[in-house]
Amino acid sequence: MVNCVVNWTNSTGTNGVYKRNKPIVFLSYVTKCQILSVIMPETDDPSTGLFKKYLANNKIFRDREVLRHSYRPQILPHRKPQIDNVASILAPSLRNETPSNILIYGKTGTGKTACVRYVGSELEKASSKMGTICQIVHLNCEVIDTQYRVLAQIAKNLYGMDDVASDKTRTHIPMTGWPTDQVYAELKNQLEAGGGVLVIVLDEIDKLVKKSGDDTLYNLTRINSDLKNSKVSIIGISNDLSFKDFLDPRVLSSLSEEEIVFPPYNAPQLVDILAQRSDAAFMPGAIAEGVIPLCSALAAQEHGDARRALDLLRISGELADRDESTQVKEEHVKQAQAKIETDSMIECIATLPTQSKLILFSMLILEQLGQNIFTSGEVSRIYQDIAPSIELDVLTHRRITDLISELNMLGVINTRVVSRGRYGRTKEMWFDSNTGKIREVVLKDPRLNGLKDLDVKQMEAKWLKTWFR
Repeated sequence: MVNCVVNWTNSTGTNGVYKRNKPIVFLSYVTKCQILSVIMPETDDPSTGLFKKYLANNKIFRDREVLRHSYRPQILPHRKPQIDNVASILAPSLRNETPSNILIYGKTGTGKTACVRYVGSELEKASSKMGTICQIVHLNCEVIDTQYRVLAQIAKNLYGMDDVASDKTRTHIPMTGWPTDQVYAELKNQLEAGGGVLVIVLDEIDKLVKKSGDDTLYNLTRINSDLKNSKVSIIGISNDLSFKDFLDPRVLSSLSEEEIVFPPYNAPQLVDILAQRSDAAFMPGAIAEGVIPLCSALAAQEHGDARRALDLLRISGELADRDESTQVKEEHVKQAQAKIETDSMIECIATLPTQSKLILFSMLILEQLGQNIFTSGEVSRIYQDIAPSIELDVLTHRRITDLISELNMLGVINTRVVSRGRYGRTKEMWFDSNTGKIREVVLKDPRLNGLKDLDVKQMEAKWLKTWFR
């Protein structure tokens, strides 16, 4: 039985009661009249039925987007010295002077990108008020990783189409098809036409250098010598210090006029960051007392990664929400920790190139042979022995070492450099995580299927006798 409203001639709004497949029963006396319409209550839309229980009782989150990496807070706790440093270097651009180029280093989740974006936004606001021209172009070199695409994307972002007068034409640079020198020449023309100062932020600059070499940086660091009416400054952001080894000394000297290091956050600093975000992200009283300190302590153990701390807190909240709990508790944090470790490791290893997976498999063989700690030389020898069996090109020892460094940076393995006295220094490595899961993910690669039947015991005698100490 549900209530309804009946409309008829000379009167409206009399209440009635409706039973499915039964006549309408009026709750007040109605004289003889003609019924014009019957307004029935809205029924539940069956298409939303599946999600209704998840949306109706929201006791945990107020705005979970605040815990995402893409969220830009107005205040960045414990990064004022770094923000002031970047701002002081870029300040001359407000006087139409060329600021120094900057290289910024720091591990993942130390606030590098957030601070640069914040300073860039404030710089553009200040230049607008002062009547000067300062523009920031932010490029993610993990996606835009060739010289052509970098130059074309800078030109595309430069002085948006809305700023061009309707009676003026602007050459559009296609994302492919032009000679690189033509793209470079057109970019210079657009810079000269606009004037002012352009700050180019190359995030993940190491990815650009490793894939395309240092030609892009060479051209960009010398572009000011070809300009008269405008100036260009470059900010490079990286979490890999070793990428400088790939740079020509002339490029390195021009690019690293200023260097800023972002240290990892410690546990008390991460507590402040999470507390600031949680006020906007969660309902009042939705977080138990020990949750934020626990998230901070776990993330501080992993190089002080603020992103990891935010992910832990967000996923803990999501797990509590799915359990229909009224509060996020420490048990949810522990569940979230296990979930993140499993998910991130699987995703990271599954997306590795085949050569990196084979190097990782060589390490798994060493561990299977009882070598819990092994050197890059031992890994290289195992790799060189099994690569031909699956028809893979054998990489040089230098390239193998580079891929081992990438595995360390991704957190798949741990490494340390040890001194062997007069025999020099060597890199030792070991696994921290579940190697059974790593092996399972590696062998899912179709090109490594042939290694499933590799008889390690049969080869053990030869390897031990020939190679190992």
